[in-house]
Amino acid sequence: MEDRGPAAYIAEFVGTLLLVLFICLAVSAFVTVADAQNPAPFIDFSVIGLVHVFILFVLIQTLAVASGAHFNPAVTVALTVLKQLKPSDAVIYVLAQIAGAVAGALICKLLLKEFPNAEAVNFGAVGISDRLDGNLGLGMLAEFIGTFLLMFAIMGAAVDPRADRAVGPLAIGAALGLGVMVIAPLTGAGFNPARAIGPALVSGEWGGAGDFILAYLVAPVLATLAAAVAYANIFFAPGGKSREGMEPVG
Repeated sequence: MEDRGPAAYIAEFVGTLLLVLFICLAVSAFVTVADAQNPAPFIDFSVIGLVHVFILFVLIQTLAVASGAHFNPAVTVALTVLKQLKPSDAVIYVLAQIAGAVAGALICKLLLKEFPNAEAVNFGAVGISDRLDGNLGLGMLAEFIGTFLLMFAIMGAAVDPRADRAVGPLAIGAALGLGVMVIAPLTGAGFNPARAIGPALVSGEWGGAGDFILAYLVAPVLATLAAAVAYANIFFAPGGKSREGMEPVG
């Protein structure tokens, strides 16, 4: 476990800023303003899912060498539990990620403040859809499933020392994009506490503080912990390959 320094912290800030900026721009531009009777078409979420794939792929390829390219407090928590990151570094990572997410959402609002659709979708803020009748339990489950898929891909494609590093960033981006395509119509597909906090803070749209905390902060952290522990115990079980040498990427 190596010490992280200012370059890693800056990478997490910049990476999360760009991730949230591109996500919020895509949501603001492509999501049709809808209601329970007239939901947004699936093609909207397909486009947004592809944006997630490519922006995360680019950011991992660019910044993984500097910080491990977490860009997600839930991922940072899980990798810290796996002793991939020192707790002191993890705290700074999370603060940098949240600051980056807020900055990204602010830039999105600055760019699109005169664009009616952007304000109508709260500049990319997440929320439990009418399709789930506002059901908190189902919203938490959806966020858990999407985040679990993302973290499982990170474990298999980047953290596992046997992983093919050449395709790891694309596999992780694809896992995120797939989750967004399927789950965004239900919850907005946060899968990332920083991504959820940034636009919520900028737009003032929390959808109820208690529900927000449980669905977009607690559920993703539980999911990354479950995925990381499950992968480590199944694929690094006694008799399997040692965990030694594992490094966080993604």
